[in-house]
Formats: sequence, structure tokens, C-alpha cells
Amino acid sequence: MSRHGPSVARRRRRTVGAATTAALVAVPLTLSFLSPASAAEARVDNPYAGAVQYVNPTWASSVRASAAKQSDASLAAKMQTVAKQPTAVWMDRISAITGNADGKGLKFHLDNAVQQQKAAGKPLVFNLVIYNLPGRDCYALASNGELPATDAGLARYQSEYIDPIVALLGKPEYSNLRIAATIEPDSLPNLVTNISESACQQAAPYYRQGVKYALDKLYALGNVYNYIDIGHSGWLGWDSNAGPAAKLFAEVAKSTVAGFASIDGFVSDVANTTPLEEPFLTDPTLSLGGNPIRSSKFYEWNNDFDEVDFTAHMHRLLVAEGFPTSLGMLIDTSRNGWGGPNRPTKVSTSTNVDTYVNESRVDRRVHRGAWCNPLGAGIGELPKASPSGYTASHLDAFVWIKPPGESDGASTDIPNDQGKRFDRMCDPTFVSPKLSNQLTGATPNAPLAGQWFEDQFVTLVKNAYPAISGSDDPGPDPTDEPTDDPTDDPTDDPTDDPTDDPTQDPVDTQAPTAPSGVTAGTVTETSVALSWTASTDNVGVTGYDVYRGGTKVGSSTGTTYSDTGLTAATAYSYTVRAKDAAGNVSQPSSALSVTTKSTTTTGSCKVVYNASSWNSGFTASIRVTNTGTTALNGWTLTFQYANGQTLQQGWSADWSQSGSTVTAKNAAWNGSLAPGQTTDIGFNGAHNGTNNAPTGFTLNGATCS
Repeated sequence: MSRHGPSVARRRRRTVGAATTAALVAVPLTLSFLSPASAAEARVDNPYAGAVQYVNPTWASSVRASAAKQSDASLAAKMQTVAKQPTAVWMDRISAITGNADGKGLKFHLDNAVQQQKAAGKPLVFNLVIYNLPGRDCYALASNGELPATDAGLARYQSEYIDPIVALLGKPEYSNLRIAATIEPDSLPNLVTNISESACQQAAPYYRQGVKYALDKLYALGNVYNYIDIGHSGWLGWDSNAGPAAKLFAEVAKSTVAGFASIDGFVSDVANTTPLEEPFLTDPTLSLGGNPIRSSKFYEWNNDFDEVDFTAHMHRLLVAEGFPTSLGMLIDTSRNGWGGPNRPTKVSTSTNVDTYVNESRVDRRVHRGAWCNPLGAGIGELPKASPSGYTASHLDAFVWIKPPGESDGASTDIPNDQGKRFDRMCDPTFVSPKLSNQLTGATPNAPLAGQWFEDQFVTLVKNAYPAISGSDDPGPDPTDEPTDDPTDDPTDDPTDDPTDDPTQDPVDTQAPTAPSGVTAGTVTETSVALSWTASTDNVGVTGYDVYRGGTKVGSSTGTTYSDTGLTAATAYSYTVRAKDAAGNVSQPSSALSVTTKSTTTTGSCKVVYNASSWNSGFTASIRVTNTGTTALNGWTLTFQYANGQTLQQGWSADWSQSGSTVTAKNAAWNGSLAPGQTTDIGFNGAHNGTNNAPTGFTLNGATCS
């Protein structure tokens, strides 16, 4: 993070916004653009203006099921209101396109969108999230994806992910939908703040190429409006982050066929909880005792306290980099309300900067970096087009990109075939060095990212701000199937579908084709990530079984699988078989031989060093592992900096510095390290513009790897 920048203009007060997105009601079809024979409508400046948005029936069903469980009638009524709201449809892996165990496919949602548009009698915006880059989310674990950051991963992203999505969106029956595509959350922002991470360095070229490819293909359809994910104020708000981010976005735009025209806008706060506004902290330059409130521990010299400030800040920078002034901004308000009993009702009277900020801010997280299922968050503004009162932010709409009730990541390690790993930021028992040695504040008992999380949803509704009005009437039901006249849709006519007539339903005896192109992605000492090219079937492939040495070790609904619990430096042979709903199983794929990595034996310790830098400072975290064969009863870690960096303050160790050498001695509680045991330590430091990683790590005099 950066921690310095000139002050921004005093924030505007919020005024009454545009009407909340209307519930979809059946009306006579009067708009000529909805006729299949008419041409698709021309592009508009703001796709949300004058339009309704798609209500996902699968998500709405989960919300209504939650409402039915509530003994509190008022809370249940509020949930019924939530169930009517539009949310985005996420394509988070290849199998999501056709549908998998976690949800219906893209065609299902597009067909429903067409029916909802006809019922509304006006344009409809279909919010779609493109989210499957190679090496996805390189700085987190809970939302990692299925494709490796390799040439092969990029090729699959293009041919198996983007191309099929574009082919489906390009069908004539969907040409009158306004598709608003949120492009790859958390991708490009990671290249601004986390490029020192090896995983992000490896992913960087694939992020740029993948985003360019998606923009080119989607823009060419004509009715797709591309919005690039832009992080949030607590991530890119510092000038030394915001400026490079704007330049990076401009570079990507210039690399596309259509240039700046390929990007219609940017979306902030996706799946985050940073408030729309901080009503009692309106001026970051306000000084207490000679210290501006932006210097508080919570804001760390960041001028952008909320998303209204941040979107205005970024719009100015983006226009300065060449984007048109008509550029639109979206804010995901699905979980940034921060209401409930702990919401402040007045500004603090304290003269201490930190106390003043902590008593005044509506954001109740322990740290702005606490992103995973934060306790106390609430639903924010309902989706609405062209919200008024935010002129400098150039808002096209408030949207719900992250459907309320879907988890950010699991609280514990849950095996899965989606590439999602356990991130300690989702563990409520974890004291995180990234959060100034505080507990994460994550909600306990969370499932995998993207799965329904009942406990969190209840809290989000209770803590909504503005408070949600309740109605016992659930309103129009976006059912799980299109409800238009069956003569308009041959799939609704049983005479066109022999599966509706048992006398015409033949027995399926044809097996799928054998999977091909089985390859290994990331290989560690104990795991192998596998991927393969999808099989085909006369009816449809339902999944794949993975075999190690002839023994089935797992199954997958997609075309990836991670085999864990392996032995280091050992060769394994893998084959994959496809299966269909009738139980037919394909021939095995060609065998793939993979050897796990050898256990690191160099030295007696292993060190993993990470640093997050800002203008003239940085926060470093160090993970030290005893790789020796005997326990350590007391340890001393040393290393050297080459760029004049200086130690400021540290934690979990006794820190000192002499010249370029930094020394960390164990604290009283972490002095014993058994073989294989790990301890995490960290510190804040200062630099003069160059902040290369230190070298020469030793533990008790032995060289570390």
C-alpha cells in the first residue's frame, strides 16, 4: 500500500438517488426492439439507464428458502425484498458455462433474462462476471482458479472459456440484452500492489493477454458493455497505487483492437465491504493535535476513506490517461452497508486521531485489509441506475456483483476440485501479520468461496444500511425455467422433446469420448494439479473420474483436479475417464507421468519473505520453517538489505538492525521450533524508493533456503 498523496476535495453529501431497480411485472409487449425480427438496439452511453436488471432465480430461491426458516416475521419480510434484487451471474470456471453441481449454465440464465425482459417491456441489463484468468487471484488462496499461469493455461482460457461464452452471447436470441461484463476481479490491481510476489510475477503476462483477449472478443459482439474491476479504496486509494493503476488500465486498453472504446467503465468494491460513504469522516485533511485524520492507523495516510471518494479519484486519473470523460463507474453495494447496532450515530469528540477515527467510522472492521466474510457487514444500497448526488464519481449504477449470502472463502481447509485453497484470512482464529497482528474478524463456519453461507446472509440482512423495507409479498417469482408461451420456445413443447414422453425415450448406451490433453499444472512436494480437454457425448458429460496408478482417487465435474497427500520425489501415473448421466464411462485417457518435487534439504531452515510497499514504507512478513532434524530451543534469524531499508517496528520477535543487517530473536512464546514447524514474524520498515527483497537469511548461523 502507498501512504501519501495530496488531499482530495471535500466529499459531497448524499442526496436522494434514482428509483430502486423495479420489480419485474408482466406487461403487454410494446417495444419493437424486443421483436426477434428487429435489429439489435444501438449502443447507449449508460446501459443501466432506463433498464431493469436480471434477477437470478437460483440465487433468489436460496434467499426465499432462508426467509422461510426465520421465526422473525420482520426479518423474513426483508429477505423477501432482497430476493427481488438483481445480482450478477459468475462464470468462475469452464464447467460453469454449461452448468455444474454448483449451478445452472449460462444459457439457462440468458433464456430467463429474455423472458424477464419481455415481461418488463423495457431493456434489461444482464450482469455477467468473467472470472477465470490463468493464475487467478495470485495474492490470495481462497479464490484461486483452475487454470495455471502458463501458455497452456492461456490457450485454454481463450479456446475453452472466452470463446464458448462469446459464441453463446452472440446468438441472435440474446442480441437485445444489454450484457454488462465485469472483467476479472482482483486481476490487474494485483499487478500494481503485489507484483513482488512470485505468483503474481508469473501471472502478470497472462493477466494482460487474457484481459485483452476478453475485451476484444466481448466488445466485438456490440451489445456487451465491459467494466474492468478496479479494486477498492482500501487497496488502490493511495496516490502511489492509484496513479500506476490508471496507467496500467490505459496500457491494457491501448493494447486492444478498439482501444479505449473497448472499456465502457470500471467497477469498484467487487465482493468487498468498504463503505459507500463515511458520513462522519468527510475531510481526510481534518487535523487533530497537528495530525490529519488520514494519518490514523486505520487509514494509513490514504485520502480515500470510501468508494465515493475512490471512484471520483480514479475517474480523474483515468481521464488524464486518455479515457473519455463519458467513462462510467459502478460500485458493488451488495455488502458495504455497515448498519446494525454498532453503527456510529455521531462524530467522535476525542482529540486523539486514532480514537476519533475509530469512534466515527462506520466501517467496523479491525483493518481495511480484512476482506474475508467480515463480521458485522451489512447489505448496502439496493441496485439502482444513475444514482444522483455523486457527480464527481460519474456513476452508471449501484450494482450487486457479489450476491449477498455467497461465501468469500472457507474458514477451514476443505478439499475441492475447483482450485480453491485455504486462506488464513478466512480463519476467525488467525492473528494476521497483514492486519497489524489482529484477528481477522472473519465469520466462522464459512463454506468454500461462492457457496451459500446462511449465517452470513442473516447478518447481512440484519445489518443492512439503508435498512431494508420488508414485504410479506415475495413479488414476481423468477422461476427456475422461462415461463413464456411454450410456442416461443421449442424446449417447452413436449412434442419437440422425446425425453418428455417415456414411450419415445431411448436408452443411452453410448459412452463419452476419452479425455485428451491431460497435463500437470502446479506440482509440489505433496500435490499435483491436473487438467484436461473436455470429452464429448451424445447426451452430455456429467463428470470425470481420476485414477492414480489404476486406483480411482477422486472425481470432478469440471476439467481439473488436484491430487493431494502425495510423497515427495515420487513418480505417479494418472489417467482420466469421462462419464455421463446414464452411467456410461469412457475409455481412459492417455497416461500422464508426474514426479513430485523433492523435499528442500538445503540448509536447516526455509524462509518465505513477502512485502507490501507504499510511497516510502513497507510491511514485511516472514515465515520461518525449521527444516532440520532436531528441535530448536531458541533461534536467531539474520538477513541483509541492499537498498538502505531501515527497520521501524516489528512483532512476534525481538528486532534490531546494525547497518544493513537485520536480526530477529525469538519471542518468549515462539522460541521452540520442532522439525518441520513454522513461525510467522513481521515488521514495518522504510525505504528510499527501491525495496528489493533481502538476502543472506540464516537461522542460528545456518543458511536458509
